[in-house]
Amino acid sequence: MIKSLLKIILTVFIPFQIVNAHDFSKIDNFILSGISNHYFPGAQLVVGNSRGIIYSESFGYIDYESDVKVTTHTLYDLASLTKVIATTTAIMKLYEEKKIDLYDVVSYYIPEFEKNGKKYIRIRNLLLHNSGLRAWIPFYQTCESKDDVINAICDETLVSEPGEVTIYSDLNAVLLGEIIERVTGMSLDDYCELEIFKPLGMNNTFFNPKDVNRNSIAPTEYDKIWRGRLLQGEVHDETAAVMGGVSGNAGLFSTAEDVAVIMQMLLNHGDYINQNSTNDNEKHFLSELTVEKFTTKELSSETSSSRAFGWDTKPEPTKWGRPCGELISENCFGHTGYTGTSVWADKDRDLFIVFLTNRVFPTRDNLGILEFRPELHNMIIELLEN
Repeated sequence: MIKSLLKIILTVFIPFQIVNAHDFSKIDNFILSGISNHYFPGAQLVVGNSRGIIYSESFGYIDYESDVKVTTHTLYDLASLTKVIATTTAIMKLYEEKKIDLYDVVSYYIPEFEKNGKKYIRIRNLLLHNSGLRAWIPFYQTCESKDDVINAICDETLVSEPGEVTIYSDLNAVLLGEIIERVTGMSLDDYCELEIFKPLGMNNTFFNPKDVNRNSIAPTEYDKIWRGRLLQGEVHDETAAVMGGVSGNAGLFSTAEDVAVIMQMLLNHGDYINQNSTNDNEKHFLSELTVEKFTTKELSSETSSSRAFGWDTKPEPTKWGRPCGELISENCFGHTGYTGTSVWADKDRDLFIVFLTNRVFPTRDNLGILEFRPELHNMIIELLEN
């Protein structure tokens, strides 16, 4: 009752198209400095809250040699943001619809997985990255198809007992994608398109964007490890590539404004607001209880970790700092992607930040963003608080 009343009050007294009252020029100049330092050739930044977008801007070019400017419609390879924007969101829907339970063992859905001591790994272990599976396998060296990858994971032995150690692993997300497919009887990309992207109006979000003009897609890397060509509109992640471009761990292409839809919906307790609509602009997508369960640090986890179910919360700092910055509250959730992408939301401040780049162009050895990104988040929070 109280929640409904608050929504009515907000709808009446807050202009729906949020007007930015802050001067982002300092933020713009900082991002342009990142381009000048060759941390990334271009970028998209969206800042918003539970009511929608506060600020959206694009910077630079799709690569260092191109005269094609980045726009709000430029697609970026999201890399591991696929894990949260697609895979975790799908798991949240199936959980809410009672089609899965987080305590279900993985082998209930993938019977061939239970061998070699993996019988008692549960869906929650995959989401929390404490399944005991190793972090990564170079599947591109031995596998030729999705089935090969799934079979190889099923043949794996554990490096630790389930629940004992947190190891951030692509294998966990690959298995979650496979569970989604077996539960729904649909491919992961078809399910996400039908049940997530279309209902939320995310019209610039795709796996395998083959029909999109190349100039509308930021390239990632000159792949000298395996494919021997520039990757543009082709997933950068090798495992997802072996699986045909569709995997629970990577493969999604999108824009910052489309990714912002998911972040706004989550900050708004599962209700999506269409800022381009004047009527019927708020739609229920997930329950508040489901959103809270998946975006809050899992305190019942057997391991000491910052992980929530699928999402991360405020992590321990590295030598470069925290990817979300130091100023973000403890009550936050987010994720990063290898290609130079990130999403972070601060529940206490009712704030989200989406920052997409192709920092791996022309090579993945470019690590400048690791120091740049924490400072960007700190600057945005300072700006909005002042």
